[in-house]
Amino acid sequence: MGDARTDENTSTRRFREKREAILAAAAEAINEQSAKGMTFADVARRVGLNTTSVTYYFKRKEDLAAAAFEHTLDYLLAMLEEAATEATPAERVERLVTINMARLMRIDRGEERPIAVLSDLRAMDEPVRGPLMARWREVFRRTRALWGDGRGRAATDLAGARAHVLLENLFWLPVWLPRYEADQHLRAMERLIDVFHHGIAGSGATWAPRAVAVPHDDAVPGREAFLLAATRLINELGYRGASVQRIASELNVTKGSFYHHLDAKDDLVAACYRRSFDTIAATQQAADARGGTYWQRLSDTIAALLEVQFSERESLLRTTALSGLPAGERHLMVDRSNRIARRFAGTMMDGIAEGTMRPVDSLVASQAMMAFLNAAFDMRKWAWSMPRDRAVAYYASTLMFGMFDDRVLER
Repeated sequence: MGDARTDENTSTRRFREKREAILAAAAEAINEQSAKGMTFADVARRVGLNTTSVTYYFKRKEDLAAAAFEHTLDYLLAMLEEAATEATPAERVERLVTINMARLMRIDRGEERPIAVLSDLRAMDEPVRGPLMARWREVFRRTRALWGDGRGRAATDLAGARAHVLLENLFWLPVWLPRYEADQHLRAMERLIDVFHHGIAGSGATWAPRAVAVPHDDAVPGREAFLLAATRLINELGYRGASVQRIASELNVTKGSFYHHLDAKDDLVAACYRRSFDTIAATQQAADARGGTYWQRLSDTIAALLEVQFSERESLLRTTALSGLPAGERHLMVDRSNRIARRFAGTMMDGIAEGTMRPVDSLVASQAMMAFLNAAFDMRKWAWSMPRDRAVAYYASTLMFGMFDDRVLER
């Protein structure tokens, strides 16, 4: 009897370990190729099994992707549960960032495997999409609750912006952290927490952005509208979810019209990224050309780009589409992103020198700024629920003045 129970326990343990290994391999595949691009054959190869063995644990590829996403969401909820035990909002946020950094450092040392990024969550098909999105909304609610509950509508709106920027920065961290030596990871985390705590604004700085006309390139007739529609759909549905047919249908044109503008879907995504990065860079240039303090220039740039992200027509392409691109093209896009981030860093350094900005690590702060701008697209419905200038001010305050300065509620 005892031997039978032991055999059963051993069998259960082996099943669980093999399933966890398959989930870890699936997460790696999703992070490299997106959920739609992941294959059973690739996952099987990563764990040294044949494809049939993988289907013993997960009957369909969609089931495997959903399980990988569920694992990530469970991980995030566990992190939030631990962070919520701290006494103050600042301590809770710091605890969450610290827990996440410890996880990344374990991954870097080979002690833990990565969890699946959630880029393709919205692109999942029903019936699995509904429960996953419900879990994601729970992650967001618990993150927002780090700032406390029951403080009124305005405070809840502000906490929503802070939660969104915080989560996006946790997801963006693995993109730029490898640029640092392992012994500098804790330092980078401390500098990021400093920006979250105290923002970028110097003593006495106020939020008074001036309007900046965001440049547009209409050199090719119809191309601008095509790229705008494609950008919005890719942001909403992910790289794989936004098919060529769906983009063409959105514009009420044929697939042939698509190929009149671009040779392939990868070309489309790359063109959308170039348009987005060109928009950011041109806005930075326009703000510099107007002059003023470097705090003013940064404020003007951020406000103009948030107006783009919150508009019903325009948007900048989310980095979630990167996983669908070939590795070479993906690296080119990340390099362009880093060049734009360095320009933000330069503006911050000049602002620090003139005394209009706090002494922050501008390289870390600029990466936080890129994540903050990138994520704003997902807050459009939140922004549409209030006057636009208030939405821009609330969202901008998360990094410009820090995540715990409530004076924006009084403005």
